[in-house]
Amino acid sequence: MKNYKIIIQYDGTPFCGWQIQKNGKTVQGLLTDAISTVLREKVILNGSGRTDAGVHAFGQCANFRTEKVLSEREFVYSVNSILPHEISIVDFNEVAYNFHARFDAKRRIYYYLITHKKSPFYFDYAMFRLMNTDINKLNHYSRQIIGKYDFTSFAKTADQSENKFCTVYDARWKKLGNLTLFRIEADRFLHSMVRTFVGTLLDAHDNNFSELAIPNIIQAKDRTTASEAVTAKGLFLYKVIY
Repeated sequence: MKNYKIIIQYDGTPFCGWQIQKNGKTVQGLLTDAISTVLREKVILNGSGRTDAGVHAFGQCANFRTEKVLSEREFVYSVNSILPHEISIVDFNEVAYNFHARFDAKRRIYYYLITHKKSPFYFDYAMFRLMNTDINKLNHYSRQIIGKYDFTSFAKTADQSENKFCTVYDARWKKLGNLTLFRIEADRFLHSMVRTFVGTLLDAHDNNFSELAIPNIIQAKDRTTASEAVTAKGLFLYKVIY
């Protein structure tokens, strides 16, 4: 039995997220169908994690097992020819049999993109915010979420995870012309956690939160204490680290 790892890019705009759902078009569902069609057998595709509806990916990772010996060039070409233009396999290689895309992941990196000028080219891929941002101020607040905490306050109420502890290794902002970019790296993320971080940090920036405001939100373990999550279209899963 062979175990193969693939790296996938996708535009999340038309999908109901990564994970297969009974009623809704998903990235995992279309990928599973395409790979199964090429291999002429049903495969189980394990993703590194779920992305919400509308969220994009530069480096989603998944693995599947098959008895077949696959050629990278032929396999990638064949599957990509079936997939819609919004999804593409960009890397493929054989890995150890016990490798699992989700359980072996050590860290995940996400980016959130904000544009400060209206542009048709960023409409589906960034949040439009006319107000400019003070990067130093945003980074000051962002340092307060770095560490290992119970992030219940930043998770969607419907998140069923029993363990809400996550370790955030890095959270910082950068200005690129008319764009503002937020980068966050953690061992795991809860449902809507990154988007709620962004919404809360922008709220802290705009309303001059006190030094204790963010720590108090974390300690409250209450979703109502954090700000509204920003739109999904500006969020990208950048990379999964193993």
